[in-house]
Amino acid sequence: MMRAIQFSPSPNTELPYCADFIELPRPQASGYDILVSIEAVAMNPVDTKVRPSGTDEAKTLGYDAAGAVIETGELVDSLSVGDKVYYAGDVTRPGSNAELQLIDSRIVAKRPESLSAAEAAALPLTALTAWESLYERMGIDPDGNQAGKSIFIIGGAGGVGSIAIQLAKLAGLTVITTSSRQESSDWCQEMGADHIINHREDIQSQLSELGFPAVNYVANYFDTDAYWELTGEIIAPQGHIALIVEPSGPLYIGDPLKRKSASIHWEFMFTRSMFTTEDIQKQQQILSKVAKLVDTGKIRTTLNQVLSPISPENLMKAHQLQESSSSIGKTALQDWQ
Repeated sequence: MMRAIQFSPSPNTELPYCADFIELPRPQASGYDILVSIEAVAMNPVDTKVRPSGTDEAKTLGYDAAGAVIETGELVDSLSVGDKVYYAGDVTRPGSNAELQLIDSRIVAKRPESLSAAEAAALPLTALTAWESLYERMGIDPDGNQAGKSIFIIGGAGGVGSIAIQLAKLAGLTVITTSSRQESSDWCQEMGADHIINHREDIQSQLSELGFPAVNYVANYFDTDAYWELTGEIIAPQGHIALIVEPSGPLYIGDPLKRKSASIHWEFMFTRSMFTTEDIQKQQQILSKVAKLVDTGKIRTTLNQVLSPISPENLMKAHQLQESSSSIGKTALQDWQ
């Protein structure tokens, strides 16, 4: 048997969900799966979005995780028992808020040796989202073939924005991002942003004052609806736009985007695992590259807060912090109660 923390709907209107420990059968690894003993987990917006409500059944959430491999399926050839690993999980399967988790080995990699479990757990989902949106969807060359071009990152102090700033700088881009509070501005500066503008003031005029009446890339990691019209105005001809947040309704993609031949790219980190795409192992490769970048000091973890132990109370606290829209970087939980 093993313990897991499951979320279920609650009749409490002030806090319409609750979490508690539950005993579940110990999973067994087969096929491409590995069984991981969980040491730390981290919070992401997806945790709050897939939380059960209404008449939904209770479910084990959690996607970012760091732990150790304790069992491997017969098709696993990339990882071994004892390996210290990290991964972003699979939204279609039970999550990492459990002492043990079955996960497809092809989306799991050995974690950075220089990081603690909590520091490593803070990275996978956001690193994959940032890497895929920048390097794969928008076609930015990590080796610097677009060096000197500009990128406007909306939501730079968030989990994805924090790592995207670092990856964009590695590619040689000039990074402009948004903030309003001093602490989030300081954080973006620590991540390497070249320019930080106040999203509560006129963004277009601030960009122009900095010498960027148009930018080559826009990565909106915060609110598609709120910044859609602005994006069309500031994107350069033949520019690229990356989106990760579902809009509330249809998006108008005519002029000025048509006149500018702008490219629009959706990024959903779970696509490869959800559809078991033929390149599913690419996520293992990306996480391995991220681990190397961390261990060589080229990028850093975006962990900003640790809660301990991993308990129902601390998980609910982490959910509330995530939903407050005031969190900076990532929040992780470590050690079991």
